[in-house]
Amino acid sequence: MEGLGLVLLITAGVLFVIFATAKLKLHPFLSLIIASFGIGIFAGLPLAVVVESVNTGFGGLMGGIGLVIIFGTFIGVILEKSGAALRMAEVVLRVIGEKRPQLAMSLIGAIVSIPVFCDSGYVIISSLKKALAKKANVTVASMAIALSTGLFATHTLVPPTPGPVAAAANIGAESYLGTIILIGLIVAIPVVAIGYFWARKVGPTIHIKEEGSGSFADDYENIVAGFGEMPSAFKSFAPILIPILLIGMSSVTTFAGWEGLVADIFLFMGAPVVALLIGLLFAFLLLPSYDEETLTGWITLGIKEAAPILLITGAGGAFGTVIKATAVADFIQSFGDSAFFTGALFLLIPFLIAAALKTAQGSSTAAIVITSSLVAPLLLEVGIEGAIPLALVVMAIGAGAMVVSHVNDSYFWVVKEFSGMSVTQAYKAQTAATLLQGIVAISVTLILWMILV
Repeated sequence: MEGLGLVLLITAGVLFVIFATAKLKLHPFLSLIIASFGIGIFAGLPLAVVVESVNTGFGGLMGGIGLVIIFGTFIGVILEKSGAALRMAEVVLRVIGEKRPQLAMSLIGAIVSIPVFCDSGYVIISSLKKALAKKANVTVASMAIALSTGLFATHTLVPPTPGPVAAAANIGAESYLGTIILIGLIVAIPVVAIGYFWARKVGPTIHIKEEGSGSFADDYENIVAGFGEMPSAFKSFAPILIPILLIGMSSVTTFAGWEGLVADIFLFMGAPVVALLIGLLFAFLLLPSYDEETLTGWITLGIKEAAPILLITGAGGAFGTVIKATAVADFIQSFGDSAFFTGALFLLIPFLIAAALKTAQGSSTAAIVITSSLVAPLLLEVGIEGAIPLALVVMAIGAGAMVVSHVNDSYFWVVKEFSGMSVTQAYKAQTAATLLQGIVAISVTLILWMILV
């Protein structure tokens, strides 16, 4: 199959994934695998090529980033279980000051969500958020918006969060992870800022019925004391910051063209899998004891959290490889001179695809994986290659995966339930905020393209 018919077939495959996950409640892994075989068979590929593409796509992606995702998930679980995430929050509160509580919550969210999933991060910081709201005499809703949007920004933009890592692997940019982290942090700053602005503007207008009584009435000092003995600030931040610094040094070494033994050491330690393993070793310093509960129980919990992400990511790799095996690249190449398929405007394609997927089926990670699989065959055809252009493609995908968080998104319900908002209030707070965040993210990405590319 060639031409427009092939494009319609791929579109039908994507729609099947959306329908199967959103309506039939089929796991995204199975939806993607079934769609991969369906597209390959109906596109007329030899059956042996279909099987090979699925196996190669799944296994190749696991070989590239599987351990990175696993180690990152382990770090997140240890930070959560050991109280290190709360220590990071407490440090940020001390640095920012209690006179700017919403800003403190935004920054806490942005830091915690780099290794910890935004759902878990929100639950961890929730009681601290409520107590600080009472102490600072601001509405709980304003603190909820600040925390949720801060968490959401880095969750979709900054590795080693699994979504951006998977996107980088799908489009062949896993060797540019340092650049993607740097660009992700740059894009995340205004994205966090718009969330903070929304928290300050809309949060005070949302009043929760239970506010000021019951679970909201605990004092900040009592909440902090209730966490028990927390690890030191250095131990808490090290599992996040050290891998990022190592990956950054590796990127600098490559960019500068350094050679020799020291350069080789930097490149080795800055390889994402090695950097995350080193981060995991630092995370082990956070363990309250070295026994079966921590060394086996916590790691087992990390494996359970990593498994669905690995499956979805691998299935996305299979999906993308099958699409690459078709003649879709030849069809896209015929549009190579079109203005919409060149330069910054091309970024709107992955943004819109990811936004449609996110809004339809709810999962940001699934939207990122599927979108990156779809656009990967197009990038070389439209001349997008190299560290910065590919990093900006990852940003465009992440921006789309923010638009929007509503009732089919588990994170929407976490924010609603743990803040005490009604569904209507959560739409006003969370859904509108994520729409603004996605628009700001793609706008900044387009500006960076015009400046840097």
